[in-house]
Amino acid sequence: MGEDRADGLGVDGEGSGLGGNDADVMATIEAEGLSVFTFDGIRRITGAHPETLSRSLERLEEDGAIVRSEEGYATTGKVRESFGPRPVSELGRRVSLLHTFLPNPSSTAIVVSALKGRWFDRIRWVGMSGAEEGVVMKWVTDDGGALIDARFTSGELEVEARIRKESDMEGALRGAHQLVARISRLYSSPRPGARPLTMHIGYFRPYAM
Repeated sequence: MGEDRADGLGVDGEGSGLGGNDADVMATIEAEGLSVFTFDGIRRITGAHPETLSRSLERLEEDGAIVRSEEGYATTGKVRESFGPRPVSELGRRVSLLHTFLPNPSSTAIVVSALKGRWFDRIRWVGMSGAEEGVVMKWVTDDGGALIDARFTSGELEVEARIRKESDMEGALRGAHQLVARISRLYSSPRPGARPLTMHIGYFRPYAM
């Protein structure tokens, strides 16, 4: 594993023993704001070789930046202490796909739980981030060409794609369409106190699902 280390120098010049590959992985995790994530999701985003990624995650775990969880991995408070703030991830061009008001915001936690870990067409589960303002769930296309963000905030849902090139949009749209259909069905499921689904949708040209 010595080839991936930095001869005792941390990624920010400190003596943590983490190398450049580890810094790239951690930068992706931090830039995406992930609180939980999967091995496969990070592999598709970074394009890292599975063995290289596995070694990096092992070292990050040893360093206390991440821990294993039922959902794959979870970040710890040491992320920002060790690596500092990172810029917002810029995988590629951002395209807004949908903006809608949710019919029963109190059901969002149930919907989020039902969506975690699910795959839709060519988009694979990456992980999620949570904050006071809401929850962002993330998927990536199987070739890593596009990221799909589903942002639940204050009774609203926004779905956004980030694409590397124009040809990546087709796969992102198909997966996002299935994702939105699944969300609609979940909110339409009969539950005590739930209201009928009424979604006021704003589509953004030139890409409309």
